[in-house]
Amino acid sequence: MGESSLLNQTGIQVTLLLMLIVIIAVLVVLIFKFLSIYARILRHRELLEAQKKIENMSAEERKEYEQKERQLNFQPEENQLTGSLPPYDEKGIIQNINSVEELRVFPTKRRTSSFLQYISPELSRLILYFLGTAILWLIIGTTFGLYAGIKYVAPDVEHTSWLSFGRLRPAHTNAVFWGWASLAMVGLSYYVVTRVSNVENYNIRQGYISLVLINTAVLAGTISLLAGVNNGGGEYREYIWPIMITFGTGVALSCHNLFKPVAKRTVKEIYISNWYIISGFMFIVVVILVGYIPVWQDGVGETITQGYYMHQAIGMWFMMINLGLMYYFLPQQLNRPIYSYSLGALAFWTHILFYTLIGTHHFIFSAIPWRLQTTAIVASVGMLIPVAAGTTNFLLTFKGAWYQLQHSYTLPFYFMAIIFYFTGSFQGTVEAFRYTNLLWHFTDFTVSHSHLTMYGIITFMLWAFSYTLIPRLTGYEPPKLLVGVHFWLALIGLLFYVIALMIGGTQTGLMWMKKKPFIDGVINMFPFWLWRAIGGTMMWAAHLIFAYNFYKMVSQDKDVRTPQTPAEILR
Repeated sequence: MGESSLLNQTGIQVTLLLMLIVIIAVLVVLIFKFLSIYARILRHRELLEAQKKIENMSAEERKEYEQKERQLNFQPEENQLTGSLPPYDEKGIIQNINSVEELRVFPTKRRTSSFLQYISPELSRLILYFLGTAILWLIIGTTFGLYAGIKYVAPDVEHTSWLSFGRLRPAHTNAVFWGWASLAMVGLSYYVVTRVSNVENYNIRQGYISLVLINTAVLAGTISLLAGVNNGGGEYREYIWPIMITFGTGVALSCHNLFKPVAKRTVKEIYISNWYIISGFMFIVVVILVGYIPVWQDGVGETITQGYYMHQAIGMWFMMINLGLMYYFLPQQLNRPIYSYSLGALAFWTHILFYTLIGTHHFIFSAIPWRLQTTAIVASVGMLIPVAAGTTNFLLTFKGAWYQLQHSYTLPFYFMAIIFYFTGSFQGTVEAFRYTNLLWHFTDFTVSHSHLTMYGIITFMLWAFSYTLIPRLTGYEPPKLLVGVHFWLALIGLLFYVIALMIGGTQTGLMWMKKKPFIDGVINMFPFWLWRAIGGTMMWAAHLIFAYNFYKMVSQDKDVRTPQTPAEILR
């Protein structure tokens, strides 16, 4: 098939348009950051001009400014307006003199709202442990992924069985899925559910048990996969059942824990964040049970179950929880209400309706009944409704606050995550079409798509939420320069990664459709795999910077200050 006929395909045209949107979004962030730098240059220039004007100031002008300085620094004598001496007013302005003997430390007006201003130190510590262990698994999991990517361009670097590609790849995906993303989402959920329920009603001990169980499962699963012990099932289902049941038990404990604040909430309404978060916790427990109970896993049923498990884990766990977190953190960060609660409700229910039906679109032209394949394709198109509703809701929340992109170190993460949410999800719909599935399935294009979604959407969101929340818990902000380096390394590395594999995967698919030998596709992919390794290295370096930023946010030395003022003494 020629290049001209390829470009005539709707799926290819839409994919090119989506990638153009991503590039335009990157340029928008660059423009806002350039404007911020340019404004800083102008302020510096104004400062230099002001200093030059001060140096050339005449004696009369200097005398005038000195007089203004004395007026600004004027302080009345102690017995004129306040103090311990008897009052004295030679001008007779004071008509009524009152003496107050008590120490006025507390304000006369107290806040009467029941809204909790801060979470307890115990819960704060639990959340930081979730985030800290999540970052540890981010480093470990992506180190596996980077090394697996390097093996594409240097396959003979070593021949250790534990580090073979077939073991590194599932160790990478499961560590970042169940270790990094899951732990971070659970920890952030403990914060958000409290704030929108206006009550803290957690069992902290149960939270720590959940933390230990999830980490134990990921550690045992990683070791077992590297040792060659696996489930032998499909993608993301490689952990053997005792390990995955341990993970599911940990999540179920946190699910039970999260129900308490919602049930005991002090407000009548359940905010949209809790709709998503609680639903996500309920769905993942069901998904694990369906994926690991062997009753219906025979023949074609095994394939259908794999499609269900794989896509529900992504859409009804990772996506649901992160969207719920976004509905809380984005309005908070912009200091604006979410644009439309109705759009949020529409996105929520249509997400549940369509996402639970699309797993089979990974098995087009398989032995699965044709009607099920068609149902999955139709549901994939239906997913455009929640994606469009959610994206519109988030972007319109930015309305009137776009200028904040110039100076904020968190909002670029939010903005690009939203753009990736639209483009990555839309691209998933396009990939479900029969022609594009025939072209791209089993090629590196699917690897590109999975990173566009799990990395561009989920990981960028989690970074945004982490940079928003952790300073609120600890009182320390990260080094802003390093946050910027983290953002650009991750973003540019991701673009190198996904664009290279999209191009190479498309070329490979065309070769297969022309009946070219398989080895021709392998040879053709070499330069694209090199760009994959370069992009992956940049992403991995960004993760190290993020880990250092986390360290700076949680372990900065506190100033030792002896209480002196009444407020400090009574605090």
